[in-house]
Amino acid sequence: MKISCVILTMGNRIAELDRAVESAVTQTDGDVEVVVVGNGADVPKLAELPPHGAASVRIIRTQENLGIPEGRNVGVRECTGDVVLFLDDDGWYADDKVAAHVRERFAAEPDLAVISFRVMDPDGGAGQRRHVPRLRAGDPQRSSPVTTFLGGACAIRRSAFLQVGGLPGHFFYAHEETDLAWRLLGEGYRIEYDADAVMYHPQVPPTRHAEFYRLNARNRVWLARRNLPWPLAGVYLLDWILLTLVRERSSVAIRSWFRGFGEGLREPAGERRPMAWRTAWRMLRLGRPPIV
Repeated sequence: MKISCVILTMGNRIAELDRAVESAVTQTDGDVEVVVVGNGADVPKLAELPPHGAASVRIIRTQENLGIPEGRNVGVRECTGDVVLFLDDDGWYADDKVAAHVRERFAAEPDLAVISFRVMDPDGGAGQRRHVPRLRAGDPQRSSPVTTFLGGACAIRRSAFLQVGGLPGHFFYAHEETDLAWRLLGEGYRIEYDADAVMYHPQVPPTRHAEFYRLNARNRVWLARRNLPWPLAGVYLLDWILLTLVRERSSVAIRSWFRGFGEGLREPAGERRPMAWRTAWRMLRLGRPPIV
C-alpha cells in the first residue's frame, strides 16, 4: 500500500516547508511520495534531503491560488499513493513512524476512509479544542470514531476520496472537510480520530484569515444545501445563526458572517446529494448529528 503526502504552500514559509517535507520523506517506511503544490506561487528551492529509500519529491505549481480544497484536489490527482496524507507547510510529523502506522491501519480496515491526526503544540501548550473533531474534545489522547476531520492533519484512502468526488473546490476555505466527510459516511465508510497518529502545528487562530467569517458562513449554507435533507438543513442553519449570535461579540464579525450567509443562499452551492436519513441516524449515534 503506497503512501503519498500532499503539501500545499504559498511559497512564503521556506524553513517551515523544508521541515514539513523532511518529516514526510524520512518516515521509516522509506517510500513516501511527496507532492508539493505551489498554490498560485513558486515553490522555493528545497533544502537538500538525505537519501531515504524510495522516497521522492515532486513540485507542482498552479497558475493561481485555487484555495485549499482545490489545491489539495490537484495534489491528489497528481500523486499515485493508495493513501494520501495532507500536511500544511507549517506542520510536521512528530516521529518517523506515522506512515507505517497509517499503512497498517488502512491495510487492515477496508472500510476506513479517513484518519484524523492528533495535533500537538510544538511549544508544549495544551492544544486547541478545534483540533479534536468531536463535541467531547476534553481528552485529545482518546481515539474515537468521528464525523469530520482536520484537513491539514489527516490520511485519506485515495479510492474513497475519488469515489465521492474529492473536496468541493469552490469552497476555497472552510468546511470542505465536513462536506467530504458527510459524503464518505453516506457511502458506508468510517472516519477515525487516531490519537496515536501525531503531528505538530503552531497554535494559530483560524480568524487570522481576513475572510474567515464570510467564508465560514457562506460555506455552512452550501454544506447544508448540498448534503442535508431540507428539514435538517433548516434546523442546521438556524442552529448556527443562534450559536453565532451568542458567541460573537464583534459587530464587524457578525456583519461579515451574515454577509457570507446571504451569499450562501444566493450563489450556486454545487451538486446536491442529500444524505440518507440512515446516515443522519448513524451520525447521531456517533455523537454528532448533522445539526451542530
